[in-house]
Amino acid sequence: MDLLLDFANSFVTQLRSPTLAFLIGGALLAALGSKLTVPDAIYQFIIFVLLMSIGLHGGMEIRDADLAALALPALMATLTGVVCVLLGWLTLARLPGIRFDDAIATSGLFGAVSASTLAAAIVVMQQENVAYEAWAPALYPFMDIPALVLAIVMASLHKQKAKAREAAAAGGEVVAVKRERVKVGKIVKDSLRGSALSALILGLAIGLLAEPGRVYEEFYEPLFRGFLSILLLIMGMEAYSRLSELRGVAHWFAVYALIAPIAHGLIGFGLGYVAHVLVGFSPGGVVILAIIAASNSDISGPPTLRAGIPSANPASFIGSSTSIGTPIAIAVCIPLFLALGEMVFGAT
Repeated sequence: MDLLLDFANSFVTQLRSPTLAFLIGGALLAALGSKLTVPDAIYQFIIFVLLMSIGLHGGMEIRDADLAALALPALMATLTGVVCVLLGWLTLARLPGIRFDDAIATSGLFGAVSASTLAAAIVVMQQENVAYEAWAPALYPFMDIPALVLAIVMASLHKQKAKAREAAAAGGEVVAVKRERVKVGKIVKDSLRGSALSALILGLAIGLLAEPGRVYEEFYEPLFRGFLSILLLIMGMEAYSRLSELRGVAHWFAVYALIAPIAHGLIGFGLGYVAHVLVGFSPGGVVILAIIAASNSDISGPPTLRAGIPSANPASFIGSSTSIGTPIAIAVCIPLFLALGEMVFGAT
C-alpha cells in the first residue's frame, strides 16, 4: 500500500514536471493534427549532446572509481539484457498468431536500452536529490549489446532450423541444410558503431583519458535539460504516430509493450539489489539499473534489428516500442522504481 501511495505521489509530481509534460504535449500535438516537425538532423544532434554529456560525466567519475565495484553491476546489467530477451522468447514468441521473428525482434528491442529514458531518469533523480554512482549510466552498453546480439542470434538459429524442417518435409527424408554462421562480431561492431553507443562511449573515453571538466560544465551541462525537453516532445509526437502501425499487427504486441517495461524493470531492480548487498552498489544505482532495464531501445536498436532480422515486421517491434513501451518506461517506470527504491532502501 505504501508503494502505491509513493508511486501515486511521484506520478502526480511527474505530471507537473517538464520531463513528462513535454512527452504528453508532443502526443497531444500529433493527435490534434499539428504540422510541427523537427528535422532529423536536429534530433540526431540532440541525442549526441545528451549522450556525450552522460558519457563525459561518467568517464570523469570512473577515473576515481573502484573498478571492482563496477564489475558486478556491469555483469548484472548484462544478465538483465539476456534474461529480458529470453523472457520474451518464453512468452510473446509462444502466443497464437505471433511470428517468431517478430516476437524475438520485439524482445531484443525491449531488452536493449533507451537513451531518452536514461536521460529523463537522470534529470528526475537530480530533481529528487537521489544519489547514485556517476558511472551508473555507463551500464547502458553492458545491457544493450547482449540483448541485441542474443535476439539476432536466436532469430538466425530459428531460421536455420525452419529451413532444415522444410527441406526434410519436401523430400520425405532428411536433407542436409548448410548452416549459416552467425557473425556475432559483426553484430557487436554494428551496435558499437551506432550513433547512440558511439556518442556515449566517446564521451566515456574523453572523460576518462582527458580533462574535459570545463567544457562539460560550460557547454554540455547547461544544455542537458533543454535538449531533453525537445527530445521528449519529438518522442511524444512519434509515439502517437506509431499507434496506427501497431493496430495492424496482433494485439498481443500491445499487451506485451504494457507489461514488459515493468517486468523487466523488476528484474533489473532485483539483480541490482544483489549487487547492492554484495559490493555496496548504491540504492540510486539500483534504481538506474531498473529504469534502463524497463526502457526499450529507440535509437540504436531499430536499425540494428532491421539489418539483423530483416524478416521481422517493423510495425510489430518498433510500433510496440515507440507507441507504448517508451511512454510507459518514462511516465510509469521512472516514478514506480523511485518509489520502490524509497520503500526498499528508505531515503536514497
